[in-house]
Amino acid sequence: MERQEIYARLKEVFADVFDREVELHDETTASDVEGWDSLRHIMLISAVEEEFEIKFDMKAVRELKNVGAMVDVISEMAAP
Repeated sequence: MERQEIYARLKEVFADVFDREVELHDETTASDVEGWDSLRHIMLISAVEEEFEIKFDMKAVRELKNVGAMVDVISEMAAP
């Protein structure tokens, strides 16, 4: 799956979770998004898993330091 497609789908997921459009870049972190707290993080992970039909393990979740890392993991795990 291409990064561009992943970003397009992630933008929709973020919009659903945060109830607004969120500008996403590889370097975007939780501190860059108003309201991205621990509860929203759990909701976001769940929504991403559902959207891409994947399941993050705890190691993968801990390594998600920014949106770029999330895109990398999704790219590796998502079916073509």
